[in-house]
Amino acid sequence: MAEDLQIAQGSKEEQYQNLLPQIGGLLYGEKNQIANLANIAAALKEQFNFFWVGFYLIDGEELVLGPFQGPVACTRIKKGKGVCGSAWAQESTLIVPDVEQFPGHIACSSLSKSEIVLPVWKQGKIIGVLDVDSSALNSFDEIDEKYLTQVLQLLDC
Repeated sequence: MAEDLQIAQGSKEEQYQNLLPQIGGLLYGEKNQIANLANIAAALKEQFNFFWVGFYLIDGEELVLGPFQGPVACTRIKKGKGVCGSAWAQESTLIVPDVEQFPGHIACSSLSKSEIVLPVWKQGKIIGVLDVDSSALNSFDEIDEKYLTQVLQLLDC
């Protein structure tokens, strides 16, 4: 079945408000986690043209690269390391306005300048993180955190 996104214009919040039900529609009835993560990454990349958007999934004491959109990425990240590993260890969202200022930042690409990482919860347990990078400084804020959290809540059904 073909799926097309309706790309919205307007404020960041308006764009998220338009995208959220579309992502819900993409996920509706699909039980395969990889397929759902892949569609979320693609929808976010297509709507916002983020530099990189994707998932890292927990495998033991490491995060392993999952579905993503963008240039090639780091394959494994240890718990507590970099922005992704820190968000996992802290079980909280991290917004980094300038990745060069984040202690221990793992530079998968020198073109990434700011980042937001959110834990992905499934049935009360973290299963991975959503990592979104921008090639501009200060790209992410509370609006991104609010709506990306809502996107991830669509997975925890």
